[in-house]
Amino acid sequence: MNFRESGAGLRPEFYSPPETSEITEVVTEEAAVRPPVGPSVHVTPLVAEGDVVAQGAAVACLRHAPDVAFVSPIAGRIAQVSLLPGKKLSEIILFRDEGGAVERHDTAQAATPPGLRRLLQGAGVWPWLRRRPFGGMPAHDETPAAIFVMAADTRPFAPDPSDAIEGREKDFSSGLNALAQLTDGPIIVCGQGSGPAIAPGRDGDRIRSVSRGTRHPQASAGICIHHLFPAGLEAPVWDIHAEDVAAIGALRDTGVLPMTRLVRIAGAGLREARSVRTHPGADLRQLTQRIAAPGAHTLMSGSPLDGHTAQWLAPRHRQVTVLPRAAPQRRPHWLAA
Repeated sequence: MNFRESGAGLRPEFYSPPETSEITEVVTEEAAVRPPVGPSVHVTPLVAEGDVVAQGAAVACLRHAPDVAFVSPIAGRIAQVSLLPGKKLSEIILFRDEGGAVERHDTAQAATPPGLRRLLQGAGVWPWLRRRPFGGMPAHDETPAAIFVMAADTRPFAPDPSDAIEGREKDFSSGLNALAQLTDGPIIVCGQGSGPAIAPGRDGDRIRSVSRGTRHPQASAGICIHHLFPAGLEAPVWDIHAEDVAAIGALRDTGVLPMTRLVRIAGAGLREARSVRTHPGADLRQLTQRIAAPGAHTLMSGSPLDGHTAQWLAPRHRQVTVLPRAAPQRRPHWLAA
């Protein structure tokens, strides 16, 4: 009996108030471009403070692989460029410019694997990919042995990826066929129940769907890869969220990369939970300011299990967790202890 069939896993319970309002779209007044979780990235800034940029415009590129770009999630003005020693990317902060331009990319060569790779790297999709082993985004010239598409998420409060791609089935299918150009191996879609519909395409024989359980970590990318297609030093495996696959499909078909993503805001530090469509690098303070409970609280990008304290929504995250901040305990003097 395998891990999924055994029903192994947990159902972690964390308190959060109920979600009462409908899904709204929020573009924050400030946003940041930050590196994905993983090894530090050495970059060359392509903008300076005060520059005006379009949504999707490149603001930095990898120092040793300039084809890989980091792009602006909103149209706005560059407020600050922060680099760590060694030109490691810390953050690039932007102020929103309402009514700003949207970057459009040339898709003429996207029908070929090299052309598609250049399109994804130049449009800022590369940081959304995660490689195994070791994590981090893939090298610019790496070819994966397989690609996992995560259409299920068992972390507490996680939004359902199927809801995120509802109504975007054509983009999702186009994105799957695009990913198939990047590998000779399988494209494995991990869902729950029947999972997202996979339309037959040119590479349909390599695109397959796998149903995962509902207990955590049944739908964790690492667990799925370990059980279904283990990664190795000579056989790296990539994973990507289903909503990002739909964005790839839209990019390939229209030349514009959608920046909105479905994000769930939850946690014990709120008066009410909420789901919003926002963008990578969104300002967590603005997302939570009207729904946070009185008192001190901690803002986390990610789930209560694996999130981290942050001001900005991390590139791959689809959750914001708000927890009450406990008052610091004053330690007694050593003489009275």
